[in-house]
Amino acid sequence: MEEGYRDRTAFIRGAKDLAKEVKKQAGKKVGRGFDRMSDEYSKRSYTRFEEDDDDDYPVQGPDGGYYRSDSRANDDDEGAHSDSTEGHDEDDEIYEGEYQGIPRADSEKADGQLGGAVPAGAQFRDIGEQAGERRKDREELAQQYETILQECGHGRFQWTLYFVLGLALMADGVEIFVVGFVLPSAEKDMCLSEPNKSMLGLIVYLGMMVGAFVWGGLADRIGRRQTLLISLSINSVFAFFSSFVQGYSTFLFCRLLSGVGIGGSIPIVFSYYSEFLAQEKRGEHLSWLCMFWMIGGIYAAAMAWAIIPHYGWSFQMGSAYQFHSWRVFVLVCAFPSVSAIGALTTMPESPRFFLENGKHDEAWMILKQVHDTNMRAKGCPERVFSVTTIKTVKPMDELVDMGGEAEAWHKRWRMKMLSLFNQVRSNFLTCFSPEYRRITFMMMAVWFSMSFSYYGLTVWFPDMIKYLQKQEYSSRTKVFIKEKVEHVTFNFTLENQVHRNGEYFNDKFMNLRMKSMVFEDSLFEECYFEDITSSNTFFRNCTFISTLFYNTDLFQYRFINCRLVNSTFLHNKEGCMLDFSDENNAYMIYFVSFLGTLAVLPGNIVSALLMDKIGRLRMLAGSSVISCISCFFLSFGSSESAMIALLCLFGGISIASWSSLDVLTVELYPSDKRTTAFGFLNAMCKLAAVLGISIFTSFVGITKAVPILFASGALAVGSYLALKLPETRGQVLQ
Repeated sequence: MEEGYRDRTAFIRGAKDLAKEVKKQAGKKVGRGFDRMSDEYSKRSYTRFEEDDDDDYPVQGPDGGYYRSDSRANDDDEGAHSDSTEGHDEDDEIYEGEYQGIPRADSEKADGQLGGAVPAGAQFRDIGEQAGERRKDREELAQQYETILQECGHGRFQWTLYFVLGLALMADGVEIFVVGFVLPSAEKDMCLSEPNKSMLGLIVYLGMMVGAFVWGGLADRIGRRQTLLISLSINSVFAFFSSFVQGYSTFLFCRLLSGVGIGGSIPIVFSYYSEFLAQEKRGEHLSWLCMFWMIGGIYAAAMAWAIIPHYGWSFQMGSAYQFHSWRVFVLVCAFPSVSAIGALTTMPESPRFFLENGKHDEAWMILKQVHDTNMRAKGCPERVFSVTTIKTVKPMDELVDMGGEAEAWHKRWRMKMLSLFNQVRSNFLTCFSPEYRRITFMMMAVWFSMSFSYYGLTVWFPDMIKYLQKQEYSSRTKVFIKEKVEHVTFNFTLENQVHRNGEYFNDKFMNLRMKSMVFEDSLFEECYFEDITSSNTFFRNCTFISTLFYNTDLFQYRFINCRLVNSTFLHNKEGCMLDFSDENNAYMIYFVSFLGTLAVLPGNIVSALLMDKIGRLRMLAGSSVISCISCFFLSFGSSESAMIALLCLFGGISIASWSSLDVLTVELYPSDKRTTAFGFLNAMCKLAAVLGISIFTSFVGITKAVPILFASGALAVGSYLALKLPETRGQVLQ
C-alpha cells in the first residue's frame, strides 16, 4: 500500500511539474489568444491534481452539473502539449520573422468557445443586432485597415496595379470612340439608313449602361478582380466577333454585348485601386488613373488615322464576305482589353473585399505580399510585416436550401443564382436607405448633369465641324444650265457639280467617279455608262432613252422621278461600295478627336496635383463653373478652327470634374456597397449620355443656342448640388 501511495504521489508531483512547464512555455508564445488558452489549460490541470487525488472522483462543473474525469483524454492532452514543446529548452524563443503560421482573426474568442456548448438562442440573433455589430466591425476595420496600408507603404505594388487597371480603363475609352470612327465606313459597307446609323451610335452607351449596373452589383458579392476579368472577357470576345460579322443586326448585337462587358470597367477599377491606397495618396493617384481614359481615346484616334483610310488593307471572298480596313481597326481596338485580362491574372483580389466577407487569412496574405513587394523595392527586405490579426466583418446569416446532392444540378444552380440576385438587390436597395438616400439622390443629379452636358457637347462638336465643312463644300458647287454635249467621252472625276436642263447625246461615261453630282431635268439619249463608282450622286426628273448601264453602282434609289425608255442595266455592282475619295475629311475627323483627347492632359495633371490640396468638392464645383462659362464662347465659333479650339478648351476643363467625381463616389460609400453604388451612378451617366447625344445632335444645322443653353444649365445645376455634398478629403476609406 505504501509503495502504491508513493507511486501515486510521484505521478501527481510529475503532473504538477508538467503543468508548470507548459504554462512557462506558453507565456513565451506570440499571440494573445493562444496565451489565454494555454493559461486556462494549465490552471485547470494544476487545480485538478492539487484538489483531488482520485482521477475518477466526480467533480462539479461550472454549469452546476457533475462530470467524471477521463484519464485517457487527460493523457492525450498532455501528450499533445509535450509534442508541441519537444525539442525546446527554457531559452528557446520565437524570433521576429520566423514563420508562425497565418494569424487567426478569431483567436481572441477561442477561449470562450473552448468549453461548453453555445446557447441555441445565440445562433439566430435579430437581424437588427447583426447589422449593428457589422457596422461597428466596419468602423474598427476602417481604422485598422488605414494603419495597415500606412505600414505597407506606397511603392512597386501600387504602381504595378496602376498600369494593369489602367489598361482596363483604357479599353473603356477606346470603346467610346470605336463606333464613331467606323460609322462613316460601315454605313456604306452595310448600306445603313439614317435610323440604323443613329442606333449603331447609341447602342454602345446602352450596353455600357446595363453592364455598369450589373457588374457593379456583382463586384460587391463575388469580388472585384473576378468580376472585372469576366466583364473584360465578354468585351474582348464580342469585340473580336464584331470585326468579322457581315450583317447589320449581328454587328449591332456584338457591339451591344461588347458594351455590356466594358461597362463594368469604370466602377470596378476605381473601387479596386482605392482599396490599395492610403488616405494621403488616394485622391492624387485615382486622378492619375483617369489619365488612361484619355490614353484610350488617343489610341483609338491614332489607330483610326493610321488604318481606316487605307482601303487597300482589305480582302473579300466574292460579294458575300468583305473585310475592309475599318474591320481591321475594330480588331486592333480589342487589344487593350485582351492585355488587361492577361495582366490582371497576375494581381490579387482586394484584401478589403476579403475582410468584408470574413476571409481573414486570404486578406492577411495579400497585405503581406503588398508590404514585402514594396519593402524589397525600397531596399529594406529585412522589414517584417508586423500585423498579426485584422478585424473582419461578420457575414450575415444567409440560409439557402440547396436541396442537397440529390437535387438536380440545374436546380442547385438556379437556387444559387436566385440567392445571388437577392443579395445584389438587397445591396442596391441599401443605397436608398435613410442613411444614404440624400447622398445617392444628389450624386445621381450631379452625375446626370455632368454626363448630359459632356457627352452631348463632345458628340455635337464633331457634327458641327462636319456641318461647317459641308457648308463650305456646298459654297464651291459649280452649276451648269442648259448645256448640250454630243459624242463626248467622260473618263475623269466629276465632283461637286449641278447640271440642270442639259441634253446629252451619244456620250460615254467610262471608268470614272461621280462625287456629289446632281443632274436635274436632263435628257440622256443613246449614252453609255461603264464602270461607274458614285457617292452622293442623284438623277432627278431625268429621261433616259436607249441608254446602257454596265458594271455601275447607279442603283434604283439614285433615280428620283426618272423615266427610262428602252434602257438596260447589265452586271450592276453588288452591295454598298466603300468610298475613300474624301480622305482629307476622314483625316480631319481623326485629327480633331486626337486633339480633343490630348487637350485633356493638362487638366488631368492639374486635378491630380491639387485633388488632395483643395479638396474634392472645390475641384468639382470649380471646374463645373468654369466649364459652364466656357460653353458661352461656343456661340462665337463660326469657323472650323474656332470650333476645334473650343472643343479642346471644354475637354481640358471638364476632366477635372470627372476626376473629382470619381474620387468622391469611391469615398462616399462603404466598401460593401461601393461598386454597387458606383455602377448604378455610372449607369445613370450613360443614360444621360444617350439623352444628351440625341437632343444635341438634333439641333445641328438649326441653331447653336439650344445646345449651349442646355449644357450651361446642366453644368450650373451640377456645380450647385456638388457644394451640398460632404467633403471626404482626409477621411479613412469606409
